[in-house]
Amino acid sequence: MKNNNDLTKRYRTRFVLNIMISAFIVCIIESLLIFNMGRLINFITGYESEDFAAVGLHTSSAVFVYIITAVALFAVIFYMLERRSIAYITKISKGVKEISKGNLNSRIEVAGDDEFSEMAENINKMSEDLKKLLELEREAEQSKTELITNIAHDLKTPLTSIIGYLELLSRDGGPKLSDELRQKYLQIAFNKAKRLEQLIEDLFSFTKLSYGKITMKVSYVDVVKLLEQLLEEAYPNFVERGLSYEIKSNVSSLEITADGNLIARLFDNLIGNAIKYGADGKRVIVRVNADIEQDIVEVQVINFGYIIPEKDMPFIFNKFYRVDQARSTQTGGSGLGLAIVKDIVNMHGGSISVSSDLNGTIFTVRLKIHFDKNNENFIRA
Repeated sequence: MKNNNDLTKRYRTRFVLNIMISAFIVCIIESLLIFNMGRLINFITGYESEDFAAVGLHTSSAVFVYIITAVALFAVIFYMLERRSIAYITKISKGVKEISKGNLNSRIEVAGDDEFSEMAENINKMSEDLKKLLELEREAEQSKTELITNIAHDLKTPLTSIIGYLELLSRDGGPKLSDELRQKYLQIAFNKAKRLEQLIEDLFSFTKLSYGKITMKVSYVDVVKLLEQLLEEAYPNFVERGLSYEIKSNVSSLEITADGNLIARLFDNLIGNAIKYGADGKRVIVRVNADIEQDIVEVQVINFGYIIPEKDMPFIFNKFYRVDQARSTQTGGSGLGLAIVKDIVNMHGGSISVSSDLNGTIFTVRLKIHFDKNNENFIRA
């Protein structure tokens, strides 16, 4: 982008130069006209009188003719010098009208290297920016629609089950239920209610994270001890799924600066995901690799169960995206867990990636050991 002052100077210089050129040419033509007016009058009248010609040169009519001729000549010459700019302005005007009609694909040809070409370039950029904004607005609208649809579906499924079982338990005049069956129905309703609670919690967490409603509280967190604690707390779930777990670390302890609650939520989600989808592999491995020199800690959560298809890999962190709808329904996945993980990693200025093959499904989180509090991601209000 060129300096506006330089372009304005160039435009003024060219404009003044064209005026001077036009005036100079007019002066030359007028001089020739005046010096040859006598001969012209004699030629028109057929008289060879120098006195008559001299008088004709000084009449008010002759002066008026000189002025009109000079103005007309100046206008024509100046127009000829500026015609390219005028034509280009007309083209710009037509382009702006097309854009104003909603045709954001319309583009103005950028020709030359002056203030008009910059104007055309700026208008094209404005049109492109407007197009992007409209696309983002459409995507946002579509995202809202998908959000509402998925929320309605995910909340309705457990709620329908709860209502159904409670209706069976409260029905009068129907078949008497045994204490065992009654207890079974109550347990199912309770489990569905807990599922509903988890869905709502995930939804609130995702909304707060995505729209910056969470203020990070950064403190020192021992990431190795945290992972050990999370694995111990998940022990009943490991037992239920027939899984064993192992933690491997190149350091016995490592304090990082992070929001403890968010980091705990991040790794809890990854461990929970490994338990849900890794049952076929019989074990889950959590690996910690600290690189003190690079100020980076890498945490991998590995399961050896369901392999994620290659076509699904780019969308794995998208909200409500499920690799296998049937399996997700069985395992109780909300479709928000990995999206929440991604948001938390981004808030800490880290990165997350996933690979899945016969060697296992590996989620790799890379975080700064010393989180920069001046990072633009730090303040979330």
